[in-house]
Amino acid sequence: DAGLIPMFLPDYQPVGDDGVRSAFTEVWGSGDFSAEKGLTVTEIMDAVHDGDIKAMYVLGENPAMSDPDVDHARDALAKLDHLVVQDIFLTETANYADVILPASAFAEKSGTVTNTNRQVQMGRPAVTPPGEAREDWWIEVELAKRLGLDWSYESPADVFAEMKLNMKSFDNITWDRLARENAVTYPSLSADDPGQAIVFGEGFPRPEGRAKFTPASIVAPDDVPDADYPMILTTGRQLEHWHTGSMTRRSKVLDGLEPEANCSLHPSTLRRLGVEPGEHVRLSTKRGSIEIMAREDRAVAPDMVFLPFAYVEAAANILTNPAVDPYGKIPEFKFSAVRVEAADEAVAAE
Repeated sequence: DAGLIPMFLPDYQPVGDDGVRSAFTEVWGSGDFSAEKGLTVTEIMDAVHDGDIKAMYVLGENPAMSDPDVDHARDALAKLDHLVVQDIFLTETANYADVILPASAFAEKSGTVTNTNRQVQMGRPAVTPPGEAREDWWIEVELAKRLGLDWSYESPADVFAEMKLNMKSFDNITWDRLARENAVTYPSLSADDPGQAIVFGEGFPRPEGRAKFTPASIVAPDDVPDADYPMILTTGRQLEHWHTGSMTRRSKVLDGLEPEANCSLHPSTLRRLGVEPGEHVRLSTKRGSIEIMAREDRAVAPDMVFLPFAYVEAAANILTNPAVDPYGKIPEFKFSAVRVEAADEAVAAE
């Protein structure tokens, strides 16, 4: 919604549209800006290796754990002339930083969050940020002032007010209304409409109001199984650990429930490998190898292995393929050709 996708401005408006850019230059009081689509995270890392990007400012992300072929990403972070990381914890990415800016957690700041169900919710601080931690918007405004920019925001309400100027989706949704009602779903057709259940109830924003359907062809993955890597690796999350674990692994309760890196295989696969549940296996792809504890899970197909990506000690993305889908630019996190061996046999083979 807020324009954090490299090919869109806020409200999913394409950056290549001259009229869209003109509307934003009027709001921002700026001259015209580039109509070129920006780079995705994986493309940014390639640009660092190519020497086109010399510095990065990373806010609340952990590419040293979350990027595919993560050794490639870590090498890029190490190659930068200058890296600034703004986060609430010293993440794996922060280990590469020249400057670390301490941010505030969700329960320490004001602001809005828009869920996938289109519900815009008001967040309020429950506790004061510790030490020198500050809210993200405040840090960015202070940096802008030091760069000579005339940014005059004094609160998240000011940021929200500007954001919605060119966001028709937020029509009738104001900061004051959210403060009163806590949440409103867009589109909201009036000041007292709680939000429409259907986004395009009267037709689609296209000529004649009709939707466009495009046939899709199944394309083979970039990295298909072969004799050397005969199984399929897919990655994901566990109930206890979210994304790269930068928060959940610092929770004593959650990390106590899932303290050890693990992967899941079908019982028949474990039997074929001669591995008991709880023993270690080696997972190898064309990018690298990790050793990890194996569990049995009948929900996993016999030719697959499921690997959570929250564990730095057995980082799943050492193995994943950076190839991206040409339209969405999403890497193939869910499909990599992999070889699975009992850990002791893999060591003996070396």
